[in-house]
Amino acid sequence: MQLGELRRGSASKPGPRRLVPGPLRWLAAALLVACVALTAVLAVRFAGYGLPGWLDSAFDPRIQAGMSRFPRLLDWLPDVGTRGPVAVMTLALALACAVTRRWAGAALAIVAVPVATGLTEYALKPTIGEAIGQAFPSGHATTMFALAATCAVLLADPPGRRVPGGIRLMLAFAALLLAAAVAAAMVAIAAHTFTDAVAGAAVGTAVVLAGALVLDLLASRARRFMP
Repeated sequence: MQLGELRRGSASKPGPRRLVPGPLRWLAAALLVACVALTAVLAVRFAGYGLPGWLDSAFDPRIQAGMSRFPRLLDWLPDVGTRGPVAVMTLALALACAVTRRWAGAALAIVAVPVATGLTEYALKPTIGEAIGQAFPSGHATTMFALAATCAVLLADPPGRRVPGGIRLMLAFAALLLAAAVAAAMVAIAAHTFTDAVAGAAVGTAVVLAGALVLDLLASRARRFMP
C-alpha cells in the first residue's frame, strides 16, 4: 500500500515549469515555421539584388520620412542594438531568471540572443546577404527581436505569476515596440532596408522560439529518467 502511494506521488509530482506553456506550444511552433518561411521568401523573392526591391521602395521612404521628425530618437536608437547595451540587457534577463531559480530561462537568454546574432552576422550575411547585394538580414533587428522574443517567452508563464497578466502583456509589448523602433531607425538612417529589418526580426524570433521549445523538450526527457 505504501509502495503504491509512493509511486502515485512520484507520478503526480510536478516537473519543472515549461518555458512555453502547453496551450501556446503549437502556436509557438507555427510562428517558428512562419518566421523561417518569411526569411526565405524575402531573400528569394523580394530582396533587391543590389537595388531596392519593391517592398523596400514602398516602405523605406515612409519610414525615413516618419522617423525624420524625431532626430533625437535617431541619435540613440541605433546604439541600443549595439553589442554593449545588448550584453547588459541579456545579462539582466539571465540574472532575473537566476534569482527566481528559473534556470531554463537563464539558459535561453544567455544562449539564444548570441546564437541569433551569430547566425545573422557570420552565416546569413556572408552567404545570402552577399549573394543578393544587401546587408541581409539586419543584425540590429535580429538582436533586438531576439531579446524581445525572450522577454515574451519568459513573461508567458512566470513562476508564481505575481505580476498580473495584463501587466505582463504590456511589458512584452513594450519590448517588441523597442525592437521595432530600433529596426525602423536602422532603415531611417539608410543602414538597412525594410526587407533587411523584417528578415532580422524573423531570424531573432525564430531562434528564440526554437531554443525555448528545445529546452522544454530536453527538460521533459530528463524528467523521465529522474527517480
